[in-house]
Amino acid sequence: MTSAPLRLTVLGSATPHATVDNPCSGYLVSHGATRVWVDAGSGTLAQLQRYVRLDEVDAIWISHLHADHSADLLTTYYAVLFANVRFDAPIPLYGPPGITDRLAHFLTNTSTRSPVESAFAIRELHDGHQASVGGLTLTTRAVEHGIPAFALRIEVEGRSLVYSGDTAPCANLTRLAEGCDALLCEAESSRAPADGPQVHHTPEDTGDTAGAAGARRLLVTHVGPTLTPAEAVRRASTRFHGPVDYAAPGTTFSIA
Repeated sequence: MTSAPLRLTVLGSATPHATVDNPCSGYLVSHGATRVWVDAGSGTLAQLQRYVRLDEVDAIWISHLHADHSADLLTTYYAVLFANVRFDAPIPLYGPPGITDRLAHFLTNTSTRSPVESAFAIRELHDGHQASVGGLTLTTRAVEHGIPAFALRIEVEGRSLVYSGDTAPCANLTRLAEGCDALLCEAESSRAPADGPQVHHTPEDTGDTAGAAGARRLLVTHVGPTLTPAEAVRRASTRFHGPVDYAAPGTTFSIA
């Protein structure tokens, strides 16, 4: 019997804000009947519903709390509690430390705290965190973005997908991505900063990380506004000699 494919659907990849044809960061990872929503940037909830109903999502995983990766959690809260959809239980939500209070702060409009736990079963991430969702194994590593931020490895039946989140090149990401079938890696910066800490990959960094990790395939995402996707792919390809593609919104990749 042929096993179910591991699929990555790009809901959006824009930064630092959604554009008319590209929401911010958000991805749907699916395997059989299991579905994980990875990052919930502005505009991604609407796109998610092209593929699944919200009550069919088994878990949500958030890399960090910048709005272009997490803002649609606010509208998701209202959808879970007040839309015409029945939920048997709150949606499991994996996110950085402090995510519960951050959501409650934004959603509370009176002296009564908003019951975010009614919509989400929240588990805070830490370096080395592991979870099982359906048949998927989710492994989290801390990365370098100037705030608590994480990268994710998803594995099932010998296949693996790694997502960088937002980060400068770092050893934890390289180790997490070792031998993966596909590395979905951000390339927001057109060049490394002349001064101050680096908090993003350049396209060349993206290629270097994929090569150092021995990834089989590179998917370039979260391309900054000073770059075109074609330029980011071209520059990443100068450092990584495997297949390189752009994570265009609406695209579905089969991970094999």
